[in-house]
Amino acid sequence: MPSAPGSPTLDQLQVFLAVVDVGSFAGAARKLGRATSVISYSIANLEAQLGVSLFDRESTRKPQLTEAGRAVLSEARRVANGVDGLRSKVKGLLHGLESELHLVLDVMLTPCRVVDALKTFRAEFPTVSLHLYMEALGAVPQMVLDRKASVGICGPLDVEIPGLERIGVGSVELIPVAAPDHPLARAGRNPPGAGRDHIQLVLADRSGLSDGKDRGVIGLQTWRLADLGSKHMLLREGIGWGYMPEPFVHEDIDRGRLVRLDIPEYKDGFIRLHAIYRTDTPPGPAASWLIARFETQAKILAKFSDEHAALVTLQAGAKNRGP
Repeated sequence: MPSAPGSPTLDQLQVFLAVVDVGSFAGAARKLGRATSVISYSIANLEAQLGVSLFDRESTRKPQLTEAGRAVLSEARRVANGVDGLRSKVKGLLHGLESELHLVLDVMLTPCRVVDALKTFRAEFPTVSLHLYMEALGAVPQMVLDRKASVGICGPLDVEIPGLERIGVGSVELIPVAAPDHPLARAGRNPPGAGRDHIQLVLADRSGLSDGKDRGVIGLQTWRLADLGSKHMLLREGIGWGYMPEPFVHEDIDRGRLVRLDIPEYKDGFIRLHAIYRTDTPPGPAASWLIARFETQAKILAKFSDEHAALVTLQAGAKNRGP
């Protein structure tokens, strides 16, 4: 029975990868600044450690990977990439970069903005582990206050909350909608108070920061829902009416699945969005960059009526500027 393979060194694996990448021992020697004999010796030792031949040196002039060599290659690259990632993360830590970031976003923040921010964040900070939470209303600032998240994007804060810093990052429009066969939709222009006679679907605040205050609730009978997706589903099924972020239901309205209601109680449906963090724990480089990205989004969106087109423009500008 063959003995178990030994433990190759990182240097041996790097020499092996250099030979594969350049296609010869002499080329690997030039790349690594070593003598060709040292490269040959390192490969021989690696083969002895693993107990397999990695290169076919006899049938061709240039070393060709054996079947075992091809199997080892993928694992060798994984090890080398892992070490590179470790070095990159430690380098970031030495320069004050966070090793991880806990981010909580309000469900009202539209998918286009979330995707844009997180895709560009991944490209800009590949070594920072991201923990993402989606919450509603007061649950967002509550997570930041409780130190469960270091940065949050939340809706309007009616009162100043001690210990929280806030930065404006735009707004989102909330509009009243219902299914086409709902009485409020069939009526067209509704008289004052019509919404009170029908079930209103309301997003529940799972925190204690709202103090029982309901924003935009006029229905005498309400159904409380824990997430925006459930509310969206029930609205499309004709179960009640309610307010939704306009970008979330734009396509539904265009396709006739939902109708924008005409009710006198609806005035200015725009709600402000804020980036928040604890004043005693200011954001690090990665968190600061993310907040700035949301600020930039807001400035670009203010100039466009189509959110998707605006963010495509923003991403194109970032690519042209380079990393």
